[in-house]
Amino acid sequence: MEVKNQTSVTEFILLGLTNELKLQIPLFVLFLLFYLVTVAGNISIVALIAVEPRLHTPMYLLLSNLSLSDFCYSSVIAPKMLVHFFSSRKVISFNACAAQTYFFGVFASIEGYMLAAMAYDRYAAICHPLLYQVIISRKVCIQLVATVYLGALLTAAVYTGSTFHNSFCGPNTINHFFCDMIPLLKLSCSDTFVGKTLIFVVGFIFGFTSLLIMIISYVYIMAAILRMRTNEGRPKAFSTCGSHLTVVFLFYGTALFMYLRLPSSDSVMQDKAV
Repeated sequence: MEVKNQTSVTEFILLGLTNELKLQIPLFVLFLLFYLVTVAGNISIVALIAVEPRLHTPMYLLLSNLSLSDFCYSSVIAPKMLVHFFSSRKVISFNACAAQTYFFGVFASIEGYMLAAMAYDRYAAICHPLLYQVIISRKVCIQLVATVYLGALLTAAVYTGSTFHNSFCGPNTINHFFCDMIPLLKLSCSDTFVGKTLIFVVGFIFGFTSLLIMIISYVYIMAAILRMRTNEGRPKAFSTCGSHLTVVFLFYGTALFMYLRLPSSDSVMQDKAV
């Protein structure tokens, strides 16, 4: 991805999580374990679904794409962050920073939109079980996945373009452990109002639309579960949706906290903790 930007800044310095030397090794071990567990878990899910013909259904196709996006999402940030634990100078080039911002936006957006697609899939399965194969056919499922990827690519392009279209001619120290757009915009020496507004509007529209799809889907799902005449189907329905809802709350709760709240002096430190 080529970034057209006339700037005197050729690299950025990442402050990382902490400057405390005694915490470097414990944090490295902790995040390395988290990353390895994430990689192993997601790759195992993708591989299992790929090799097991009985899992070649819309629900598991969406799940495999969610796992793949989660693996890529983590891999955009974690390797560089782990290396920086043992680097005296935590430097990332301008183009590498732009690439990290873009791909972080792509995979984070894929994960968010895929959760909405999975909510719609659960709605069709629970509320219209007899028509499920028609509503979520293989063709429709592929179209859903393609729409998710296209939307994510466009969203990330807007985010990255709005961030790196600005001029960076002064300080180049990012108060974060990766190239996130909010800390980057704070370093710009040009007017960032339009860029910030565009990022907020696009994020709100796409994020709100995805969230609305999930809310409406789960309202219908809960209504369908409560209308069940026997209790036999309820535990299965709840177990099917429970894990998905947990991921939804964690993902969207974190995203809303980080990007849609009012800025404050402690916001960057709070983002690092989240």
